[in-house]
Amino acid sequence: MTTHPVLIGGEWTASTGTETFQASNPTTAEPLPDLFPVSPWGEIEQAIHAAAEAAKLMRGWPGARFAAFLEKYADRIDARSEELATTANLETALPKDGRLAGIELPRTTNQLRLAAAAAREGTWTTATIDTATNIRAMYGPIGPVVVFGPNNFPFAFNGISGGDFAAAIAAGNPVIAKGHSSHPNTTRIFAEEALQAALETDMPPALVQLIYRCDHADGAKLVSHPMMGATGYTGARSAGLYLKEAADKVGKPIYLELSSINPIFVLPGALEERCQDLAEEFAGSCLMGTGQFCTNPGVVVLPAGEAAEEFIAAVTEKFNSAPVGTLLGEGVQHSMASGIFALQSAGAHVIAGGESGGGSGYSHQNTLLKVDGAKFLADPEGLQTEAFGNCSLLVIAEDIDEMTAIADSLEGNLTGAIYSDTGGCDDDVYDQLAAAVRPHVGRLLNDKMPTGVAVSSAMNHGGPFPATGHPVFTAVGIPASIHRFSMLQCYDNIRPHRLPLALQDQHPGGGMWRLVDGTWSQADV
Repeated sequence: MTTHPVLIGGEWTASTGTETFQASNPTTAEPLPDLFPVSPWGEIEQAIHAAAEAAKLMRGWPGARFAAFLEKYADRIDARSEELATTANLETALPKDGRLAGIELPRTTNQLRLAAAAAREGTWTTATIDTATNIRAMYGPIGPVVVFGPNNFPFAFNGISGGDFAAAIAAGNPVIAKGHSSHPNTTRIFAEEALQAALETDMPPALVQLIYRCDHADGAKLVSHPMMGATGYTGARSAGLYLKEAADKVGKPIYLELSSINPIFVLPGALEERCQDLAEEFAGSCLMGTGQFCTNPGVVVLPAGEAAEEFIAAVTEKFNSAPVGTLLGEGVQHSMASGIFALQSAGAHVIAGGESGGGSGYSHQNTLLKVDGAKFLADPEGLQTEAFGNCSLLVIAEDIDEMTAIADSLEGNLTGAIYSDTGGCDDDVYDQLAAAVRPHVGRLLNDKMPTGVAVSSAMNHGGPFPATGHPVFTAVGIPASIHRFSMLQCYDNIRPHRLPLALQDQHPGGGMWRLVDGTWSQADV
């Protein structure tokens, strides 16, 4: 059986590694036939050197050149949409039409085109000119970027097509994509189209490179290599923290999306007003996609009382009667079971599901756990264990003060939501609770489940640790997401013809700020 080659320096090359792996079909739990290589360090270092040469060649290139590549790439992806959706469905069991072809693939090409528009327009560079001192500054590319993609979004967060990839290219950097072992054939198709798009737009062949897998030690060497500029990572907390430790030791930026339980707080008025509707909304959000979203609501905090018991009964019935979906892989199944066991060990008890199986292939029963607020506060760390999948923990608080204390005890999360009475009877307690929730979440929602991340310039798909590695940055939302893969570049007394175009006096707009006679003004774009 032939092993697929890797993409290094613009060439599909037979890997020098001796280890291989196969993806699995999650619905059958059987391995798929294709073999993919585990790249050894020498091969990875070859990609690093090729990326470093590409970065030197592209230094000073206008954003329009990167925009042309991103747009051509998006067009080529569209042309292979059917093949991509079919392949990803086989490797992930995610629905082909409703999810992959109809939602995630259009989102992916939209992200690429939005990144292209930002690269061409240039306002993300925030060109700034102080005429009195002749000091000028702007954001520019940081150098080669490695992107680690996750298992749950084979298109929109893929290391070679997703949001991190688009942002890194828009900033003017070459990308080394580290594919995810769950969907290597999907990633291979993207790589084929990225290479062709690079050639058709006269980009360096090493603009985009692909390795499918490497061992943990080589991954650490990759993110900490002197020639690398930055890393984008979406995935499990343990692997992400291992990479972060390596990058932090040598001062290399690494942007992580790790884990999140996305707490939902339901205030008394909302529970009294629309209990059944809230149960329906929550169950739909938690079980959608078999719960395999980083914004899945993993904890729901309720005020004790009859309305809470009604909510619990309704949700339990919905979890028990809903079909059990297929998980992305064996690792997700084991991780979910481990998370549920950890929650039980910390004091929660199962009220629905709780066992592995129940669906096709890799699966786990739809699971609900319950704990009272006092036990949660006695072990907030243990009861915030993430059970990634179709699972959630219900926390029953005595009153609004205990709900607030629970909010104060939260780790960092991507999202947090508060449901309140539409007539305003919860307004006073809302202010108290929101003040406690706000510091712990990147995105605060009202009367809305967190599942789903809109591709909007105002979106923050980030948050305090351990949701991400840094609370200032977002993985979704252009142009803000581009800044992760840039550096602030200052020019002091540089001769005019040697300045980047965006910092030259005759260059209008581009988000430029000028300090003239002590007054700041922004040029017209």
